[in-house]
Amino acid sequence: MAPDISTNGTTTLTKRASISSCAYVTFLAGNGDYVKGVVGLAKGLRKANSKYPLVVAILPDVPEDHRKILLEQGCIVKEIEPVYPPQNQTQFAMAYYVINYSKLRIWEFVEYSKMIYLDGDIQVFENIDHLFDMQDGYFYAVKDCFCEKTWSHTPQYKIGYCQQCPNKVQWPEELGPKPPLYFNAGMFVYEPSLSVYDDLLKTLKITPPTPFAEQDFLNMYFRDIYRPIPPIYNLVLAMLWRHPENIELEKVKVVHYCAAGSKPWRYTGEEENMQREDIKMVVKKWWDIYNDESLDYKNVVARGPVEPGSEEVRLQPFLAALSEAGVVHYMNAPSAA
Repeated sequence: MAPDISTNGTTTLTKRASISSCAYVTFLAGNGDYVKGVVGLAKGLRKANSKYPLVVAILPDVPEDHRKILLEQGCIVKEIEPVYPPQNQTQFAMAYYVINYSKLRIWEFVEYSKMIYLDGDIQVFENIDHLFDMQDGYFYAVKDCFCEKTWSHTPQYKIGYCQQCPNKVQWPEELGPKPPLYFNAGMFVYEPSLSVYDDLLKTLKITPPTPFAEQDFLNMYFRDIYRPIPPIYNLVLAMLWRHPENIELEKVKVVHYCAAGSKPWRYTGEEENMQREDIKMVVKKWWDIYNDESLDYKNVVARGPVEPGSEEVRLQPFLAALSEAGVVHYMNAPSAA
């Protein structure tokens, strides 16, 4: 029986997930420093006593030394081919967003019945394995915010409407139906499916890109089956100053370091809001995990399995993946360009 984590007062009941059929998944491209974020995430999941492995979907441009680091941290590494949006003149909110369409490849991972996607700049501070037990057939994620300046092209931003505080500014009738609920795509619970994957690519070919790239696309595609979950499962740090009334920091399980200047491995404290005490605290918490050598996979393996119920970090089921060299090379699939 899954816990009640819904936001509408209803209880979702389902069967308990099988360890072998579920996994966390993240995405990595290029030779930059995001590999540190993925290492931190792998160690955070271990510290949180997760039973499930972390799969890393990597593009071909991830260098061998980064792949080795991921394997040494117990990750299951899967190489994927890039997915490109149709060519047009869209100005993306961030230049690197275009590569994020490659995330769509994770719907191909049908060896797992359910997965939780986490961006590489996310850290898990408390166990969230229970999210795998939520009812099948839906797409679960945390609602985003319309208050960021990169939303300035939208009527939501222009009139000050935000779904985080929908009663503060009412949606005008003359603008038509209220915008559908919109989620942050840095964290979501989904079910891999080859038929869905094929349809995602077909739909992408005829869908003009928009400023928030794959996040806008996923919101459009899964609009009818999207179900919001509480912000404790994906705290976008800007919520701390945009909508503090909605956040209880002491209860947050997952932190998303996507605010400008907040990525722990680049943190200088110089950007706006980065000298806040709550920001410095969550950055320090990330570094405490990253620097904890006891959470390195080799040290967890050396300790071996622990007694059921022990507070020690449990050995995650990665050995089988490592015994197969840890890297799966997929056949090139046609791009959506």
